[in-house]
Amino acid sequence: MKIGGAFNQAMLGVQRGMQGAQENAAKIASAGQMGGNPADLVEPLVNLKFNELQVQASAEVIKAVDDMLGSLLDEKA
Repeated sequence: MKIGGAFNQAMLGVQRGMQGAQENAAKIASAGQMGGNPADLVEPLVNLKFNELQVQASAEVIKAVDDMLGSLLDEKA
């Protein structure tokens, strides 16, 4: 995979993770307002943790791409 492709996929991962986190946070907030069953919070809470890990992993890929680009530029100079 090209460096640009890896960067684009990582950015897409961050965007998807953030969108998922926002959706799950809204589900958690609305469940609390409606006085629902606490068991209904399990799935959005687990998904929220998944979203967090997705963003962290994607950020690591972005950092790796940045490091590779820095190394390539150092070699060219």
